[in-house]
Amino acid sequence: MNQGVQTIIFPVQDLDKAKALLAVLADGEPYMDQPYYVGFKIAGQDVGLDPAAREKGLIHPTPYWHVADIRAKYQALLDGGAVSVQEVRDVGGGKLVASVKDGEGNIIGLIQAEG
Repeated sequence: MNQGVQTIIFPVQDLDKAKALLAVLADGEPYMDQPYYVGFKIAGQDVGLDPAAREKGLIHPTPYWHVADIRAKYQALLDGGAVSVQEVRDVGGGKLVASVKDGEGNIIGLIQAEG
């Protein structure tokens, strides 16, 4: 079942500076603070900062749809005309992510939670 957009990830170059600004907006500290990803929970929304996003083809903030079967959804999007940006991959703890580009050039992210 599709759970909608619950995550947005911002590509950043200066992780410390971006983290400090987002902490002001979030009125708090991140729930995850690693050199490869900083994540905040804000009103039930996951807002992430990724210093390696540009290397993965993500040059703008990217919304991520939470789905039950990422491989099936990813393939359905490709079959529907989307172009792969990032194939399905495990980012740790069993969480899977992928992204595609639609015909307008918009990036669509997918996340499948662990388990």
